[in-house]
Amino acid sequence: MDKERALRIYLAEDESIILNWIKSELLDMGYDVIGCATDGKTAVAEVLLLEPDMVIMDINMPEMDGISAIEKIVEARLVPVIVITGYSDPELIDRANEAGVFGYLIKPIDIHELYSTIKITQRRFEEFKNVLCNLKDVKGALEDRKYVEKAKGILMDRFGLTEEQAMKTMQKKSRNTNKKLARVAKDIIVSEQILK
Repeated sequence: MDKERALRIYLAEDESIILNWIKSELLDMGYDVIGCATDGKTAVAEVLLLEPDMVIMDINMPEMDGISAIEKIVEARLVPVIVITGYSDPELIDRANEAGVFGYLIKPIDIHELYSTIKITQRRFEEFKNVLCNLKDVKGALEDRKYVEKAKGILMDRFGLTEEQAMKTMQKKSRNTNKKLARVAKDIIVSEQILK
């Protein structure tokens, strides 16, 4: 329950009665409702300012519809969003999906469904962040590998080394200078460019 209590939620709903009811239910569940809005424009500004852990937003909002608001929020900041709507229109669902929505609730909202959607959204968002992090690591490793291969080629050409000798030379330099192998490779590439 500690994670639930720590979760900071921003709520946007144009109907005050529904907004207050959802807010009350979220508080009863142990969540922290850090802000509310009844229009899309205010929601965007406050979400970007308050940086909640999750956003729950109605699609039909004045001044800026919920999906447009979500697009602006997600463009500026990675945050899980659950949309609320009175419609199950496939086009609307596609649009919400493209905007980066993690959950979709149809009115009238069932409180148990709201709870389970929040829990699933939390979990999916954590998985999504892990995938992004792993992707960055893989991209970084591939980029580093390119530098190492290029530096090996430079050492092989310049000093007549075999591939294994070039690699051992870079590894030794890495140990002696306490630099990562990719950093040593980049230094070799830069030195070669200066010498040309």
